[in-house]
Amino acid sequence: MPQLSLHTPIGDLTLSEEEGALVALDWGWGRDQAETPLLRAARARLQDYFDGLASAADFDLPLAPHGTAFQRRVWGELRRIPFGATRTYGELATTLRSAARAVGRANGANPLPILIPCHRVVAAGGLGGYSAPDGLETKTWLLDHERRLSQSLPSGMIAGH
Repeated sequence: MPQLSLHTPIGDLTLSEEEGALVALDWGWGRDQAETPLLRAARARLQDYFDGLASAADFDLPLAPHGTAFQRRVWGELRRIPFGATRTYGELATTLRSAARAVGRANGANPLPILIPCHRVVAAGGLGGYSAPDGLETKTWLLDHERRLSQSLPSGMIAGH
């Protein structure tokens, strides 16, 4: 499986590709590096995101995360959360006609964090959790970064995908 890593303000990240689509974004530096056109494009989009460029408001990349049908439904809803905005687990549960805990479990199983923006989901009374090594510190950084960037984007650039 081709993988390509990059340095970011929140630590090293590794992208993995399978059959022409991204299947994972992992925390840390991958052992084996193999550039493909898709992995180079994804790395460039992530670098734009971390550099605060307007093109980062939408990750228009082929994604094929492995998961159950329910997890994929949740991940689809996550991609609809507008850049710079948040939704609660309860709001997503209502939309999906499910339970907030089930949404939280699917959110935590997201194999493509940032690209499928699970960091945009918060608890009713706070931030909730986050899978990154630095957990809530990373989630807070990502949310603050997107809020700052969304304020500088032209209207229409921050709609959900």
